[in-house]
Amino acid sequence: MNKAVTIALDAMGGDKAPHIVVKGAARFLKKHGSDNIRFLFFGKKEIVQSHLKKYKELLPVSEIRHTDDVIVNDEKPSMALRKGKNSSMGLAIKAVTDGEADYVVSAGNTGALMAIALFSMKRLPGIDRPAIASMFPTSTGKKVIALDLGANLEASPKNLVQYSLLGAIFASTTFGVDRPKVGLLNVGSEEGKGPESVKAASAILKEMENLPADYVGFVEGNDIGKGKVDVVVTDGFTGNIALKMMEGTANLLYDFLKDAFFGTLLSKMVSLLSYFSFKRLKKRMDPRNYNGGMMLGLNGICVKSHGGTDSKGFANAIRFGYKMATNNYNERVSEGLHALGQYGELGGDNNNDASQSEKEAQSA
Repeated sequence: MNKAVTIALDAMGGDKAPHIVVKGAARFLKKHGSDNIRFLFFGKKEIVQSHLKKYKELLPVSEIRHTDDVIVNDEKPSMALRKGKNSSMGLAIKAVTDGEADYVVSAGNTGALMAIALFSMKRLPGIDRPAIASMFPTSTGKKVIALDLGANLEASPKNLVQYSLLGAIFASTTFGVDRPKVGLLNVGSEEGKGPESVKAASAILKEMENLPADYVGFVEGNDIGKGKVDVVVTDGFTGNIALKMMEGTANLLYDFLKDAFFGTLLSKMVSLLSYFSFKRLKKRMDPRNYNGGMMLGLNGICVKSHGGTDSKGFANAIRFGYKMATNNYNERVSEGLHALGQYGELGGDNNNDASQSEKEAQSA
């Protein structure tokens, strides 16, 4: 039997909470099994209970922790940090900090989640700034991990090197990649191109002998979809733009295909011949398969689900957190930092005060 895992869920976070949160938990449980799983739902008890009753398989492995406080989607991180202690999000995060849960999943306000998680969990020793990581689809069928996707607008060379370690170990623990290929996102693959911070980070990564990954140098935006690397590293400003651009391109492509196949009576007839091919394409592009923004570098596992996802997407966010928890992600990051100890400039200051938490969450 696998080790017991307790999952803290912000039952009130997201556009369709708590319905999607409860249904997503049931979906995860059905696929995974209940032998070693326990859920802690944080939210308005009567409302959560009414949804929980619909899934009898959840009842024996679930507990509801009541709170009336909820962080709304447009809450500013600064305000959420001040009044979010007793919210469904804040209490779910606290369950991880207190050792009651192995990880937390929330579909709530991203900036608020980062601010409260950073303030409560703190950073892993040796990590200066956390990063948001997620997955992109590729033409090869594998998933590419990209970070930072918006936790910090700017990144120093030290930050970028630390992100490389965080992303490489995530690729190993979540997708079983033995030695992930890591690339720094840049405006060109030539060594002389790009911002000084990116070039400086590249120079450090080239010298590292104990990095649990193969650094391949610079990659461009069009390399992401080719699956040239397993991990793409960049600052939060660039990463968030890349994320939104890829989401928009996927939606645009889907609209083009829908118009091409269903725009006229003739195209509708032809589309019947391509139905299964179109279905496979839709499955590969389905954002629910990649749902889950991992907040890497925190001294605890925190997963951000897209606020508008459905139960399939939320179940995947739970699944990614489960893989991190059961494969000892944070412990392996600490081991990786220790192995890189010869690079003293990489150690973090771990200044975890509230103002810093608020500042780092502004772009999330």
